[in-house]
Amino acid sequence: MERRNEPWRVELRNTIKAKERTDIRRVRMPELAPDVRSRNTEEVNLGLTVEMAITEARRCLDCAKPSCMEGCPVEIDIPSFIKNIERGEFFEAAKVLKETSALPAVCGRVCPQEKQCESKCIHVKMKKEAVAIGHLERFAADYERDSGAISIPETAPANGIKIAVVGSGPAGLSFAGDMAKLGYSITVFEALHEIGGVLKYGIPVFRLPNEIVDVEIDNLRSMGVKFVNNCIVGKTVSVEDLKDEGFRGIFAGSGAGLPRFMNIKGENLVGVMSSNEYLTRINLMDATDPESDTPVLTGKNVAVIGGGNTAMDSVRTARRLGAERAMIVYRRSEEEMPARLEEVKHAKEEGIEFMTLRNPVEYRGDERGRVTQMLLQVMKLGEPDVSGRRSPVEVPGETELIEVDEVIVSVGVSPNPLIPRSVKGLNVSKWGTVIVNEETMQSDVPMIFAGGDIVRGGATVILAMGDGRRAAKAMDKWIREVKN
Repeated sequence: MERRNEPWRVELRNTIKAKERTDIRRVRMPELAPDVRSRNTEEVNLGLTVEMAITEARRCLDCAKPSCMEGCPVEIDIPSFIKNIERGEFFEAAKVLKETSALPAVCGRVCPQEKQCESKCIHVKMKKEAVAIGHLERFAADYERDSGAISIPETAPANGIKIAVVGSGPAGLSFAGDMAKLGYSITVFEALHEIGGVLKYGIPVFRLPNEIVDVEIDNLRSMGVKFVNNCIVGKTVSVEDLKDEGFRGIFAGSGAGLPRFMNIKGENLVGVMSSNEYLTRINLMDATDPESDTPVLTGKNVAVIGGGNTAMDSVRTARRLGAERAMIVYRRSEEEMPARLEEVKHAKEEGIEFMTLRNPVEYRGDERGRVTQMLLQVMKLGEPDVSGRRSPVEVPGETELIEVDEVIVSVGVSPNPLIPRSVKGLNVSKWGTVIVNEETMQSDVPMIFAGGDIVRGGATVILAMGDGRRAAKAMDKWIREVKN
């Protein structure tokens, strides 16, 4: 409220009538043309120009009670960063973002704002399009990065207390950033050779370029966060080893990298793989190079099973690798798809075929054990399930046989089992998730806090970051109470 009452904010609000602000049409994100982008790995969304960003920022009414903030898991001061854009203070906008978000350029690209902050925008209540909060977040972060004058959030004096973070995905990075601000000595342990977790291995560069992630990580390094790669906590080092090395607290953000399959006939055929394997090999292991140690199959008729963002990432990747027919096979209708509307739109523009109300029941192969066909059961929608989505049911006797030479299964993931298996006394659910106090993210083992997919089983980047922030606040309080 103090910020809202600053003289420049009051003056800015009064320069345009509220009715005039709501009459401004929402900007449209510039994009690469579909026929160009579907055969290369350049970023699809090109970002807003300065003029577009200022115009969009003018749409914000600077509400006295900003409902948009209620939808933000990391509690970004949304009106403050947007109003700074409106007055042309782009560096100030970036600083506001960094007060609560360790990854603003990432969130501006991959977070489902339409289901979070933008869904709460006052414009929506007026039957108008929400302010493009995500586009503006990306603009501010990109403007600062492109200028070369990247601001570093202030940190408290070092307190000498060592904290370990397991996993360098969004939950771990968010936790690390908040704890570094509080003066803790933070070391992040990553099992893979690249820092970034799912941001690197799970999201293609045409949606989130690696250099964007690297800049955010370098920002954390500048705050004093240390990173150790090729280190598997639970194998390379144990939790007991970390305790012996003087770490006072551990945050487990090791994600959900264990793929699920459907247990149907033919899943072991060559050419059938999980989306985790497919995307990790391509994004991190240079598997598109035929000379690579682990080259990935590049099929001509590729089916991706599933309807989430990872399925969209996989099928759009297959298209870029030369698939002549790239298909999404989903057992519900398009309306029930959990993928972002933008990802569905981009996929359709790129020539992806959507085979909804279809479910694979068998894969068939040739004499060499390679997949050649997929038998699909035709479905229809029945009653809603516990999630509120209508449950698919089989249409008796209706099947289709489709020619395929590659199938990518993207029907969900399970939590990484290493931490739960290697820590005695850690309470784990039947799904393998670590059970924590939802307010503090603290487990039954007091020094271990957890967040992200290892707790949720599968979540968005921004929800994982929100977990990291809550855990940092709670661990700081717990450590201070233990000391006293």
